[in-house]
Amino acid sequence: MKPIETGDMIPEFSLPDQDGKIFDVKNVLGQKKLVIFFYPRDGSHGCTREACYFRDFSEIFIEADAVIIGISGQSVESHKDFAAKYSLNYPLLSDKGDKVRELFGVPSDAFGMIPGRVTYVVSKEGKVVHVFNSQTQVRRHVDEALKVVLVLRKADAGDS
Repeated sequence: MKPIETGDMIPEFSLPDQDGKIFDVKNVLGQKKLVIFFYPRDGSHGCTREACYFRDFSEIFIEADAVIIGISGQSVESHKDFAAKYSLNYPLLSDKGDKVRELFGVPSDAFGMIPGRVTYVVSKEGKVVHVFNSQTQVRRHVDEALKVVLVLRKADAGDS
């Protein structure tokens, strides 16, 4: 599947979160901006650093009217344990079978062994306004998303 790029509309999807509740993206679109980060695996070193860094800045994302969503292929139970262990305060969605990952066209690493790490910033209307793809620059995923969300907040304030 062709990767989702800046300017594309995101596909509709729904997945269970770490509490087993269904998160439907349609319930957020039109109301909030989205920061969707696909990550390889609960508990791995890089994924833990990335998830905790998103947690550390979550209040700023909330103030900027953005919802953070983490997505990987692990089970609801794995996500629940991961979220509890690191006090993650945003939805972690279980994409068993990587269907949503495929919808977004998130690439794997060069050998196809490790699922890709890609972050999307999405406008309230569902349009991708920024994509950052890096397996190793985990903190930069948060830094880039935060920068873009704050620019969007400033633009929203100018519209009022």
